[in-house]
Amino acid sequence: MPTTFRYVEHSIRHAPEGGVTWEVFCTAVDCGADSGPQEEQETAQDWALRHSGRTGHALFRRLATDHARVTRA
Repeated sequence: MPTTFRYVEHSIRHAPEGGVTWEVFCTAVDCGADSGPQEEQETAQDWALRHSGRTGHALFRRLATDHARVTRA
């Protein structure tokens, strides 16, 4: 039985209903502290500011994660 392949254009876009998750990670040696997943960017950033004030750590990695939906173009 022959196989038929069908190529269809698709697009991928941010799905607003999925929201965005924000996280901040301290990169100081042997620290490992992080804000945990937050629904608001300001909450994650406020954690980093407080952590920096308490510890003197100044370098952080920020991560924003969103949801994406694939649809046919």
